[in-house]
Amino acid sequence: MSAAASWARRHLLARSIAFFTVVLFLAIACGPVTAWLLDNLQQNYATTPFVQWSSRNAIVLLTAGTTRISDGDPLQPTLFANGRIIQAAVLYRNCKSTGKQCLVLVSGGDPQHHGMAESTVYAGVLSKLGVSPQDIQAETLSRNTFENARYSRSLMLAYDPQTLVLVTSGIHLRRSLIYFEHFSMQPIPVRGDQVEATWAFWPQAFNLGLFDVALHEYIGIAQYHVYEALGWNTMPVAKPTGHA
Repeated sequence: MSAAASWARRHLLARSIAFFTVVLFLAIACGPVTAWLLDNLQQNYATTPFVQWSSRNAIVLLTAGTTRISDGDPLQPTLFANGRIIQAAVLYRNCKSTGKQCLVLVSGGDPQHHGMAESTVYAGVLSKLGVSPQDIQAETLSRNTFENARYSRSLMLAYDPQTLVLVTSGIHLRRSLIYFEHFSMQPIPVRGDQVEATWAFWPQAFNLGLFDVALHEYIGIAQYHVYEALGWNTMPVAKPTGHA
């Protein structure tokens, strides 16, 4: 009898786990959970801030990978990068229209091993959009967001901007700001794009993809705080670089 009861309890537990797994899957794939996670990451950056340009300005553009359609074709930015690049070009034009000095720092190495730094590819696109090549600087060493901030830090200290703007995807801004602030930079955050979950009665693969991207951001944020508590993060610099 005791063995039978024990097996029954295990069977009930197994059914309960299966039930909650299905419910969670539907909540993610049909939109509610995914939408909540995305809103929590993006809501503070939904409105594009007004930038008061100073005498010396820098716009830091974070890359989002490169792709090649077929062998022999030139590398090009991925889908997530387009909004970022356009926003950086718009900000640059706004800055230049005031007659002030403006630098666009594109940060991104070649973590995909495509043979060319992402920042170099993006710099070429920015030039085609009207950004003067002499106003573009490519940071080609970073392999992830933390290194984007780390290597951008030394370049920004050398340039010493009075106003610093950070451009990346809305879903990526929260984690990026944590890293940049770790290295004593306080940029004005500007989103290049914003993604939204699709609410549906049936599971949507699109929502599962967005959930994966959002989960990556939350894991990155949690990892930073764990590493910080353990003293594993690179020590920040003393001199801040930010907006007045």
